[in-house]
Amino acid sequence: MEQKLFKTAADKPLADRLRPENWKDYVGQRHLFGQAVALANKPLHSFVLWGPPGCGKTTLARLYGKQFATKIEAVSPARDGIKELKACQKRAQTRLQEQGGTTVVIVDEIHRFNKLQQDYFLPHVEAGTFTLIGTTTENPSFEITSSLLSRMTVYQLNPLSTDELGILLRRYIEIVKINITSKATQALLEFADGDARRLFNLLEQLPTTNHTVNIEDIAELAIARQRRFDKKGDVFYDQISAMIKSVRGSDPNASLYWFNRMLDSGADPTYLSRRLIRLATEDIGLADSQALSVAIDADSQYRLLGSPEGELGLAMAVIYLACSPKSNAVYLAQKRTMEAVRKDRSLPVPSHLRNAPTKLLKQIGNSKNYRYSHDEPHGYAAAENYWPDKMKPIDAYQPTSRGFEQTISKRISALQKLDAKAKSNKLRKHDNK
Repeated sequence: MEQKLFKTAADKPLADRLRPENWKDYVGQRHLFGQAVALANKPLHSFVLWGPPGCGKTTLARLYGKQFATKIEAVSPARDGIKELKACQKRAQTRLQEQGGTTVVIVDEIHRFNKLQQDYFLPHVEAGTFTLIGTTTENPSFEITSSLLSRMTVYQLNPLSTDELGILLRRYIEIVKINITSKATQALLEFADGDARRLFNLLEQLPTTNHTVNIEDIAELAIARQRRFDKKGDVFYDQISAMIKSVRGSDPNASLYWFNRMLDSGADPTYLSRRLIRLATEDIGLADSQALSVAIDADSQYRLLGSPEGELGLAMAVIYLACSPKSNAVYLAQKRTMEAVRKDRSLPVPSHLRNAPTKLLKQIGNSKNYRYSHDEPHGYAAAENYWPDKMKPIDAYQPTSRGFEQTISKRISALQKLDAKAKSNKLRKHDNK
């Protein structure tokens, strides 16, 4: 006999007690209820609900299944393996064949299933044995196999707004009859940070009898907690993306804001320092070659001093990089030349550029006619060819007119004039023969 986990409804977690039983009571994700999408009116189909924690993914999946399916089967990656998936499939098959009934299989955190387990769903989704609804906090493009994802629609969900969280809070107050001040209410909603589950967890920790909840009660809860931050999820990558784009956009204040947002939320400072080093080469490059040194020095300072002292050096690097002239010319040059290498990697090295450390190699022509730049006028072998014989030279590095690259650009232009003059003299000599 199955034992009930909770004796009464009052014993259930608050999130379950407040979970809506119909579309009308569902809070949030209004973009999925407009005429253009209207998920509640769409025919039965498999889909993925992708969004941050506490935005209503599981509730939305259950409401959809309840409306369209004969039976809902819940599957958990933490609990179920292939054996349980096969049993679920057999029940759905029997239900379909004997009763004509439809089954919706809901998988919370579907990204936690490995590739083999995800692939198990594929033929049964295609055959219509059951409809699959997955929920995930991770980007489906990276965490769900392409074959399965191609057979599912992806709906992206958003964090709940303060007003939407307020609706849930008012429902709780009506049930529990709690007294809470307006300032405490505002602090509670802000601290929940768009996450209904976090709101419910906070509410369950508040005193509910003979006490008016005030701002001090909320502050006490906040001491041991931080803002929502998933070090492996999309919130993490969204924030690092914001910092990188702010540095690239030369906004030191916004750059520093996102940098500190990540520090405050528990990001590893050494991860941030590595991103700064990459920024120095990819987005600044030779426009300010000192930027790389600043980023590396900041990384060394943090590793020497640790937190919080070392974080100041990283903050200085963030500001320096944001204020530096920007150029991705080095990045593009690397990309262009790598493409050329992959296309023409088998072309031999010209004989005049080959190594000749032995007498034999010199006899077969290695390094023959090589021009030593230091012995040439201006220290430059004008019009010399350094490319494979059958390869057309590519203009990979194209310096900008920003920062030190302006000087580099002038230097390259001067050398190109020497090349042109040498080629002209060579043609003139050839014509006079």
